[in-house]
Amino acid sequence: MRVVVFGATGMVGQGVLRESLLAADVERVTVVGRTATGVRHPKLHEIRHTDFTDFTPIAGELAGHDAVFWCLGVSSVGMSEADYTRVTYDYTVAAARVFDPGTTTFVYVSGAGTNEHGRQMWARVKGRTERYVLDRFPRGYALRPGFVQPVHGVRSKTRLYQSHLTMTAPLHPLIRRLAPNATTSTADVGRTMVRLARVGSPDRVLGNRQLVG
Repeated sequence: MRVVVFGATGMVGQGVLRESLLAADVERVTVVGRTATGVRHPKLHEIRHTDFTDFTPIAGELAGHDAVFWCLGVSSVGMSEADYTRVTYDYTVAAARVFDPGTTTFVYVSGAGTNEHGRQMWARVKGRTERYVLDRFPRGYALRPGFVQPVHGVRSKTRLYQSHLTMTAPLHPLIRRLAPNATTSTADVGRTMVRLARVGSPDRVLGNRQLVG
C-alpha cells in the first residue's frame, strides 16, 4: 500500500507515521506538511506544502496512493468558530478533493464527543467534517479516540500538555486497566488506521473501544 499522512508532526500523527513505516505491506509513506518531520526512512517521502486551502499544486504527487490518514488538528481553546472551521473543516475538505473517492481510503481523526448537532462548537465542526468525509468516500472512516497516551517516544508539541503527560505517565497503566474504553495510545490509533486501509471495517465511525488493542 501507499499512504499519505497529514499532520505527521503532531502527537497522534507521529504515532500514525511510525506504525505506517513499520507495516510490512506499506511500501511508501508520503507526508504532507509545512515543516519536516525529522524522520529518516527509506519508505518515507516528504512534501513541503504551506497553503492548506489548496492542494491542487501537489495533486500529481499525491495521485496513486491507496489511503489518506488525516491527523491534523488544533485545540479550539481561544479560537473563534470561523478560525476553527478553517483549520478543521476547510483544510480537510481541500485535501479530500484531490483524492479519488472511488479508490482511496480516507481515515479522519476526530474525537470522543463529536456531534454535528451538539452544543459545543468544536463538536459541531468536527461532526460536519466527519459527515463530509463519510459522504465523499465509500471507504471513509472517522476515529473518535478519548484520552490518547503517547508511546514509543512520541511527544506532544504543546509544552504544557506534554508536561502533564510526563507527570501522569506512571498512572497510565492503572488508568487503562480501570477505564479501558476511555483511553488508547498513539500506537493503537496508528495500527487501526493501517488496518482500515488494509481490510476496512463495517463500522464507519470507530469509538475508543474499537481503537484499543
